[in-house]
Amino acid sequence: MTHLGTDHTIAQFPFSQRHHHFSSPFRVAGINGLRPASTMTANAKSAPVGDILIATADLADQRQLHQALAAIGYTVRSLSSEQNVLQVVQASKPDVLLISTQLPEGSGFDLCTQLKADPATASTLVIFTGPPEPKNDCLKAFAAGAIDFLPQPIWPEELVARLQTHLTHDRVYRRFQAQAQRALSASSPSPLLATLQRTLHRQTSKLQEKNQLLETEIQERQEMEEALRREQQKSEQLLLNILPQAIVTQLKQFQGSLAERFEKATVLFADIVDFTTMATVMRPLELVDMLNQIFSAFDRLAEKYGLEKIKTIGDAYMVVGGLPIPTDNHARAVVEMALEMQAVIQRFQRPDGQPLRLRIGVNTGSVVAGVIGIKKFSYDLWGDTVNVASRMESQGIPGKIQVTGATYQELKDEFQFEPWGEVLIKGKGYMPIYHLLGRC
Repeated sequence: MTHLGTDHTIAQFPFSQRHHHFSSPFRVAGINGLRPASTMTANAKSAPVGDILIATADLADQRQLHQALAAIGYTVRSLSSEQNVLQVVQASKPDVLLISTQLPEGSGFDLCTQLKADPATASTLVIFTGPPEPKNDCLKAFAAGAIDFLPQPIWPEELVARLQTHLTHDRVYRRFQAQAQRALSASSPSPLLATLQRTLHRQTSKLQEKNQLLETEIQERQEMEEALRREQQKSEQLLLNILPQAIVTQLKQFQGSLAERFEKATVLFADIVDFTTMATVMRPLELVDMLNQIFSAFDRLAEKYGLEKIKTIGDAYMVVGGLPIPTDNHARAVVEMALEMQAVIQRFQRPDGQPLRLRIGVNTGSVVAGVIGIKKFSYDLWGDTVNVASRMESQGIPGKIQVTGATYQELKDEFQFEPWGEVLIKGKGYMPIYHLLGRC
C-alpha cells in the first residue's frame, strides 16, 4: 500500500522545495487569496499548543497540512494507509483528529461515532475534510459528533484559525469545568460556582463571536471566489465565440503569431444574390435582422457538421472543414452543409416576395490558418486554396454550388456533379469546374 506520510517522511519534503515551480509568496502553492506565509505564521503564534493527528486519503493534501501545522508549533502526526485510525486514537489520544469522510478501512462518519461512544476517546475533537459535494456530508459529520467540516481543497490559513478557536474553546471549557467540579466539592461552593459559571459564559460568548466572524469572513471569501469563477467562465465563453477551442488553448500558452499549415482543408464561400439591390429598398434594421437570422442558421449547420466558421463580410459567409483539428471527412461535411444552406435560404424572401438565393463556391487544398496581430484577434485563412474558393463563389451561378476539380475528385463517388466545362479564373487561367447536384 502507499504510505501517506509519517513525521520522518514529511520532514524530508521542505515546503518550499515541494512547490518550487510556483513563484507565489504564499505558503501553500495553488491557493489564491491567502496572506503570505510569514503573516500566517505570525498570526498563528498565539495558537494553543495541540497534538494533531491527520488521517486524510490524499497524500499531497496530507503533506501540505502536516508541513503547515508543524511550521507554527503544533505537534503533528500523519497516519499511513496501513495504520488503523481507531487504534491509533485510542492509544495516543490526540487533541484533534483531522479525518477524511472516506478512509481505507471504511466510513469516516462511522469511525467518529465509535470515538464519541467511547469515554476514553470522546474528548478528542474531530474535524472532517471532504469534497464540497454531496452537501449532506457536512450534516453527517456533525451528526456523528464532529466539531467542524472543511470542504476540499483546504486552505491552511483557515484550518489554523479554526484549530485555534476550537482548541481554545475546549481548553477554557475543560479548565472551568474542573474548577466548577472543585467548587462543588468545597464546603461553600455556591458563590465560587456562580462566579465560574459567569466567567465561563462570558468566555464562551466571546469565542462564539470570534467563530461567527470567522465564518462570515470565509463565506464572503467563498462568494467572491465564486463570482470570480463565474466571470472567468463568461470571459472564456466570449473568447470561444471568437476563436476555436484549440487556438484559445494555444494563445494561453504562447505569445506572438499562431499560424499553421494544413495540407488538406475544404473552404466554402457563400453570398446572397442581389443583396446590394435589397439593401437599397429595405430599412437597415430589417436588413440586419434578416442577415442575423440567416447567418445564425448557417452557424448551427457549421456546428452540426463540425466545421469552423471563419467570418462574415457583409452578406458573405465563410466556413472551412479540416482545421484547426484535421479530419478526413472535411470535403463531405462542407458540401453537406452547402446543400442544407440552399434549403435554409429558401425560407427567406426578397421584398418582392421571391425567395432568396445563394451563390456558393467550394475548393479543397492546402491552407495556412492562424491568428496574427496583438489586438482584436481573429482566426483566418490564407493561401491559393482560399482565393480559388472565393473565385468559385464570385463567378458562380445563382442557386448553384460550384466546386473545383480538387473537391470533385474527393467526392465524385459519393455525390452527383454536373461538369460545367472550363472557366477562366482570375489569376489561375482556365480551370474545370463542376456543379454539385446532390447525394448519390
